[in-house]
Amino acid sequence: MPEKHEYQVVIVGGGLVGASLAVALGQSGVRVAVIEAAALSADQQPNYDDRSIALAQGSQQIFSGLGLWNRLETQVSPIHTIHVSDRGHFGFTRLRHTEEGVPALGYVAPSRVLGKALLSRLVELESVTLFAPAELQSFTVGEKAVDIEISQQKKSVTLAAKLLVAADGATSDIRDRLGIATQQSDYGQSAVIANLTPGKLHQQVAYERFTDTGPMALLPMTDNRCALVWTLSNAAADDAMHLDDKTFLQQVQARFGFRLGYFSKVGQRQAFPLQMVRARESVRPRLALIGNAVHTLHPVAGQGFNLGLRDVAALSEVVVDAISQGRDIGDPLVLKTYADWRYQDQRRVVAFTDGLVRLFSSPLAPVRWVRNAGMLAFDLMPPAKRWFGRLTMGRSGRLPRLSRGLPLL
Repeated sequence: MPEKHEYQVVIVGGGLVGASLAVALGQSGVRVAVIEAAALSADQQPNYDDRSIALAQGSQQIFSGLGLWNRLETQVSPIHTIHVSDRGHFGFTRLRHTEEGVPALGYVAPSRVLGKALLSRLVELESVTLFAPAELQSFTVGEKAVDIEISQQKKSVTLAAKLLVAADGATSDIRDRLGIATQQSDYGQSAVIANLTPGKLHQQVAYERFTDTGPMALLPMTDNRCALVWTLSNAAADDAMHLDDKTFLQQVQARFGFRLGYFSKVGQRQAFPLQMVRARESVRPRLALIGNAVHTLHPVAGQGFNLGLRDVAALSEVVVDAISQGRDIGDPLVLKTYADWRYQDQRRVVAFTDGLVRLFSSPLAPVRWVRNAGMLAFDLMPPAKRWFGRLTMGRSGRLPRLSRGLPLL
C-alpha cells in the first residue's frame, strides 16, 4: 500500500493567493502542502514588460503582517492619488493619500517580485511542502479527513488533510468537481495590458478613465513607466493587438488625453477575456474556496487580487484560531465562520465593480449626465469619498489580524 503523506492543510494552486495562504499558515506552524501544476521559479529577471498588480493599502498591511513587506517595498511604486474621469464629460474625482491619513492609497507591484518574495519565504518554512509541478487527480472527503491523489513526475502520491483549499483559479477544477454553482456574467470584453512610457512624470498618480470604448487604467510604475489596462470589446481588443506600436499609442492617446504628455514607448501587449464569476458557496465540509475560485472580477478599480488576499487573511486566522482551541479545521461550523466573515466584503466588491462597468458602459444620455453630476457631487462630499477610499483600500468591515498589519500569532 502506498505511503500516505499527512498534512493539516492541502492547498491546490500555488499562484500568488495560494502561496500567500501557505506562507500565512506555514509560519504559524501549520503543516501545509501546496500542489501546483507549473514548476515554481524565483530567478526571473526584471524587464520593461513586467506585468504588475495593484496592491490596495490593506494588502500592504497583509504583507506586513506576513513579514514580507521588507522584501517588497523597495521594488514597488506607491499610489499617492487616484484620479477618476469620464472622457468627453465634465465629471471627475480625486482621492489623495493625505486625505486618508496613509502613506499611500496602494502600490503597484510587479507580479514577478511578489512571486519571488512568496516563494523565497515558502522554501524557508519547514512546515510547508511544495509539490510542483504536480497535478490533482482525485480527492475523497471523509468524516475525519480528505484523501487526495496527485500525480508528480508520472508517479501517484497520496496525501491526507483535515482541510483542502481550492486556490485553483477562475476555472476551478475542484469547484466544478463538487458541482458548486456559479453566478456568471460575460462582459463581451477583453483587457489589453501593456507598459507605457509617458512624456511627463506620473507623480505617483493612478488614473481610471472611462472612455467610449471601455475603462482605461494607467498605474504608476518604477522608472516612470505606467501599466495600461484598457478594456475593449472582444473585436476591438483583437484589432488593438494587431496594430503597430505607433498606431496603438495614438489610439491610447486619443482616449486618455495629454495629462501625461505624449506616450513614447509601449511594450509587449497581451489580451485577456473578461467575465464576472461568483461561486454560490465558498465552503463545503473539509473544503474552502479562496481567490478567483470563489470570485473573478472585472479589472476596473483593480480589486481582484486584493479581494483574494483578504480571503487569505480571514481563512488563515480562522484555521490558526481553531487549531489553538483544539477544534477540527475541516468542521463545517469552523468553515462557516470563514464563509460568513467573507460574505459581505465579497458581495460588496463584486457588486461595486460590476455596477461600475454597467454604469459607465451605458450610452444613454440621461445616464451619462447623472454619472457625471454624481462624480462632481462625490468629489465635494467627504463622507462619500471616505467610504470609497476605505472600499478601494480594503479597509472596510471587520478586519483580520493580518489586514491590520499584525502577525497571526
